[in-house]
Amino acid sequence: MSLTICRMKIEQYAKLWNLSEVEHEENHPKSHITNCYSDKYGPCVLKTDVFPNEINTVCRILKEYNGKRFCKLFEADMRNGVLLIERILPGTRLRAETNLDKRLNLFCELIQGLHNKPAEKAAYPTYMDWISRITKYMEQCKEYVFLYEKMAKAESICRSLCEKYSGEMLLHGDLHHDNIVLGENNQYRVIDPKGAVGDFVFDIPRFILNEFDDTMDDNFHRKYIHIIKIMAKRLNISNEDIKRLVYAEMCMAHYWNIESGEEPKIDHVIFTEKAMEAE
Repeated sequence: MSLTICRMKIEQYAKLWNLSEVEHEENHPKSHITNCYSDKYGPCVLKTDVFPNEINTVCRILKEYNGKRFCKLFEADMRNGVLLIERILPGTRLRAETNLDKRLNLFCELIQGLHNKPAEKAAYPTYMDWISRITKYMEQCKEYVFLYEKMAKAESICRSLCEKYSGEMLLHGDLHHDNIVLGENNQYRVIDPKGAVGDFVFDIPRFILNEFDDTMDDNFHRKYIHIIKIMAKRLNISNEDIKRLVYAEMCMAHYWNIESGEEPKIDHVIFTEKAMEAE
């Protein structure tokens, strides 16, 4: 199914679900996001996806959480990969908060108590499944031998972390700054889950990755160490384990860059590895 068909579906489902004020907001290689209004539900987002299997997982996890700190699911056609989801307003993304300590505190407040146990664990991949699948794929990518070696190391680290942090919670899977948005009563909520099973600690590192930029200097190193210390203290996890979590997530993130046709930022991987090993 092409994105052209995704766009054609917008008109079809706007009529089916009585949607108005339809405005296109975001285009991604795999999906199309459309803001709209429903007389029944109020402000909504219509999400269509090139790969229905992926959107089915999103549908399943939103049904399980049924609101809470997640956006609500209103309507779904899982066969055709179309969802009608609550649009959280005002919707300011956490990225807009310019104070680092405030961003960290808001994230730590959000993640504590966020997760539920999955109703059907077998319906989701585990976090370890993600890591192992990527490692196996990278082994075949001869042009990225260096990254495969780092990924294999990340897999070993994750196996150790899974033994230590053995909770089986329903993870968001992509809990970064742009998926945490401001809702009513000045409360942040989360959107666009990916869905995996694992201990809640595996939802921490993606947020930290979003604090990276292209300037890997002494100032950033000090910022990174500060982030680790704050997270460790607030979430009662050792500095060392958070560094390991970030390293594994960074390796995995650059596989996704490759999958999207981008060049991986190897310097980011090396930075997190050195920081992890300087314990």
